Amino acid sequence: MPLRTPLHAAHAALGARFVEFGGWEMPVQYSGIIDEHVAVRTRAGLFDVSHMGEVEVSGAAAFETCQRLTVNDVARLRDGQCQYSLLCLPTGGVVDDVMVHRLAADRYLFCVNASNTEKDFAWMYEHRGNATVIDRSAEFAQIAVQGPRATAILTRLTALPLEQIPPFAFGEGPVAGHVALVAHTGYTGEDGWEIYCGPAAAPAIWAALLDAGQPHGLLPCGLGARDTLRLERCLPLYGHELTSETTPLEAGLAWVVRLNKGEFIGGDALREQKRRGLTRKLVGFEMVMPGIARQGYAILHDGAVVGAVTSGTKSPTLGKAIGLGYVAAACADTGSRLAIDIRGKAVAAITVTLPFYRR
Repeated sequence: MPLRTPLHAAHAALGARFVEFGGWEMPVQYSGIIDEHVAVRTRAGLFDVSHMGEVEVSGAAAFETCQRLTVNDVARLRDGQCQYSLLCLPTGGVVDDVMVHRLAADRYLFCVNASNTEKDFAWMYEHRGNATVIDRSAEFAQIAVQGPRATAILTRLTALPLEQIPPFAFGEGPVAGHVALVAHTGYTGEDGWEIYCGPAAAPAIWAALLDAGQPHGLLPCGLGARDTLRLERCLPLYGHELTSETTPLEAGLAWVVRLNKGEFIGGDALREQKRRGLTRKLVGFEMVMPGIARQGYAILHDGAVVGAVTSGTKSPTLGKAIGLGYVAAACADTGSRLAIDIRGKAVAAITVTLPFYRR
C-alpha cells in the first residue's frame, strides 16, 4: 500500500486526484494542471512535498564526509545557507540530486528525492567515514509555497525576516505558531519557499497558508503542475534527466561540479570525461510539427537514432510542445534539426537555447 503524507486528508477534502509516485499516494491535480501551473507563474501555488526525504550528517567529521559524498564544494556554505548538489557513483553516474542545508559547521541536512530516500541513506551511511548519518525523514513534513506572491503570503504567518533571507538560504522560526525551517528554495522556476515542519504541524500550516493565500489567488497544486513548471525551467528530474547511467556533465550541470575542490566520489571519472570530451549531451527541443514527445521516444537525425527523450510536455506558458533528451554530441548544437519518433512517425523538432522559461 502506498505511503501517505500527513496532508492526505486535506488533499482529499480539496477534491484532489491521486496517483502513486515513488511509493507515495500523492495529489496530481486539483482544479487542473494548466490552472495550477498558471497560478504559480502569475500568483502563487501550494505544494505538499512531504514525500521528500531528509538525511542528516553530523559530527566532527561531517564536513569531510559531505565533501566526499557530493560534487559541489561544501566549503562555500555558511550556517543558514543551502546548496544544490549531487551524489555520484565512482563511475560519475548520478545516485541522486540533493539540496544540502548547513545547520552548523558540524551538522548538514540533506533533502533527497522521495523514491531515492532509502537508496540515498544506504549510500551515505556506507560512505559516512567518521560522521554520523541519520535518516530523519519521518521527523519532517514539507510544504512549498511558490510564485510571485509567495513571500507576501508567508509574511502573514511568520516573524522571520524573509526579506533578509536570500535565495539558497534559510531561517528557523515559527510559521503559523509551529516550529519550522523555512528555505528560500523551490522547484518551479519562481520565487518561493519550502517549509520543513513536524508532521503533526503540517495540516495547520497548510490550512493557514491556504487562508493567507486566498486574497492573492493561491491555489493548491499537484505533481502535474510541478512537473510542467520544472520542465519549462529545465530543472532535472531523477529517473528522467538524471540516472545512474548519466553524469552531471552530460546533463548540463557542470556548474555544480567542483572538479578542483579535492577528492570526492566520482571525481576521477568526471575529470576523465571532461578531458576526453562528451559524446552525448542533454538538449532542449521544441516540436516544429504537432505532437508531444514522451519519455523514451527515440530522437532521430537524418533518419538515424541519435538519442532518446527524457521529458516532454505542452508548455502552458509558451503554448508550444517542448522536451528534453540526450543526443549524440554532434547533434547537440542549438538549431540542430531533429525528429521525434512518435508511434512510428518522425515528427520534426529543433534544439533551442535553455531554459525554455526564465522569469
